Amino acid sequence: MTNPSEPLEGAPLIAPSSVSHPLYEAVTDACRSVYDPEIPVNIYELGLIYTIDINDENDVRIIMTLTAPGCPVAGEMPGWVVDAISPVPGVKTVDVELTWEPPWGMEMMSDEARLELGFM
Repeated sequence: MTNPSEPLEGAPLIAPSSVSHPLYEAVTDACRSVYDPEIPVNIYELGLIYTIDINDENDVRIIMTLTAPGCPVAGEMPGWVVDAISPVPGVKTVDVELTWEPPWGMEMMSDEARLELGFM
């Protein structure tokens, strides 16, 4: 029998985002306005936002991680994300869930973030 906490073989580790939803771009822009206080790059380009799920009622669910479980702003950053997305016109509610699976790694950063941090 398969352990329910283990992903099925071939199952994605990160749930897909609602990229075709009309609010998707505005929500990603809002995520780009939130910066990790220790790294001068926004959390979207850092790869901390794993999933942006927007349903038909315009409820937004964000699944995100942090650079490390011991991050000093772990208790605050989800609230910053809610505060950034909530004012987006059309958004009804915002829920942010922190996850540690898969763990964040530098390979999750966008090319823009790598360039900004001098890794390219």
